[in-house]
Amino acid sequence: MSGFLDHLRDPVLLATPVFLLFIAIEVLAVHVLGHDDAVVGYSAKDTRTSIAMGAGALVVNALFRLVMLVVFAALYEIAPVRWDPRDWWTWVLMLLGQEVVFYAYHRASHRVRLLWAGHQVHHSSEHYNFSTALRQKWTPYFQLPFWSVLAFAGLPPWMILTGLSIDLVYQFFVHTEKIGKLPRWFEFVFNTPSHHRVHHGSDADYLDANYGGILIIWDRMFSSFVPETHRPTYGLTKNIGTYNLVKVGFHEYGSILRDLRSATRWRDRIGYVLGPPGWQPAQKLAGAGAA
Repeated sequence: MSGFLDHLRDPVLLATPVFLLFIAIEVLAVHVLGHDDAVVGYSAKDTRTSIAMGAGALVVNALFRLVMLVVFAALYEIAPVRWDPRDWWTWVLMLLGQEVVFYAYHRASHRVRLLWAGHQVHHSSEHYNFSTALRQKWTPYFQLPFWSVLAFAGLPPWMILTGLSIDLVYQFFVHTEKIGKLPRWFEFVFNTPSHHRVHHGSDADYLDANYGGILIIWDRMFSSFVPETHRPTYGLTKNIGTYNLVKVGFHEYGSILRDLRSATRWRDRIGYVLGPPGWQPAQKLAGAGAA
């Protein structure tokens, strides 16, 4: 049992003091040593909301990791092949597999409204700094079917959880405006602050782009890469204008329920849940156009 519980230790939790240290350093760099007009900077209310959402996510994820570990262990038992964690190529396979799964999940989270209802939390800040990285959803449940693929592929369950945490730790450091573009070779292969700023932009030319976690090569391969050409406008296309944690975390689920109650056809109900954010029935769009 002690060995089982050891696998639940989350590297993200261990890295939290480092996250808070870097937030303090960035606040000092932006607001004390000299504010750059090209940098949004920090807002006390916004930062407090992001940190509170992150703290809540740590609690939720601690419980959900147990569910994931049990499911992954069951799938690992029936996997047609099992990879030995003592082999270096198993770690390479795990990291590459983790990156592909993250890209698929992240892209789906922007294109399927039910998944977007959780992911929009991370995009709801109109600021872009290290604290924004901590603004995480409290509903991680849809991660399970995506990462389960890795367990059925024969990767040890604890390695999958470790890979997920490594990805999240790396992504913390791309949430900053204080770093411009890095060397071209690095920008070509890896996700960087420049690439991820585009991802957080609500501008029309930046929407639904740069889904990569550690690597940006998947976006280049699957035509979802957009370079940074101008300073993004951060936040949602329709900002929620609140720091209430419940509304930040769950307002989009409420919007889905309201749309479902107004729907009269099953195809419309399916569209409201599984269509992209902002989806509307054809007849409703036609009526709006006529008006």
